[in-house]
Amino acid sequence: MSAAGEFDPTPILRYLGFPETYEPSPRTAPLEFLHRHIRELPPHLLKLFSANTTPKQRTAIPAIRNRRLKYTQSNPPEFSLANAKSTWATLWEGRERPGKVQAQEEKEWAEKEFLGDGKQQVGKLGSLLGDYEEERESERVRAIRRQRAEYIESLPEEDEESDDEEEKPDPVSEISILPAETEEGFLRLVKERFIYGFLESIDYDKVDWDERWDGDLDREAEERWFDDEEEN
Repeated sequence: MSAAGEFDPTPILRYLGFPETYEPSPRTAPLEFLHRHIRELPPHLLKLFSANTTPKQRTAIPAIRNRRLKYTQSNPPEFSLANAKSTWATLWEGRERPGKVQAQEEKEWAEKEFLGDGKQQVGKLGSLLGDYEEERESERVRAIRRQRAEYIESLPEEDEESDDEEEKPDPVSEISILPAETEEGFLRLVKERFIYGFLESIDYDKVDWDERWDGDLDREAEERWFDDEEEN
């Protein structure tokens, strides 16, 4: 995230017809400003707020949470089971060997696209390439999981005294950093982390600033989804 000093609110204020002294300022109080005016600004101006807000911070804005939820419900390709396992391998703790989908794709490519003299040789090549791809993907996943394990071990231990303090539960802070063991739990975890701004390697801008994801999801439906998420 860029420093607030690099954020120029002039085109935003000019579009809305606000003076430079308008409060809340889009420069110093972007979340409050967005909460009030997000539906009044076009996408090309909303994208400017990517410079002084993070996906996690923008979770505080109901309209953005709603857009992310609607996006996950549209079954985008990055949230398919195979793609999600490959992209967010550290969140998956299933038992099957990683890389099977990639290996099958490599084998099919060799069998259908590779120019050879005989089907038998091409078939053997396809199997060989598939095995190589599966092993490469397995090693990649193992490396990512090792890094994740090292990160978790490096986290400071919680202060025992803080356990005695009564605090209001925060659903955002309760998003699991541990991997899921079932496919259903894995996909739900990926989507939850996306909605709350914790998911890496994904373009939040294409969802957060796109009004087409406002849809017709009413407030009660949104609250029911988040209530169910807190109970699970």
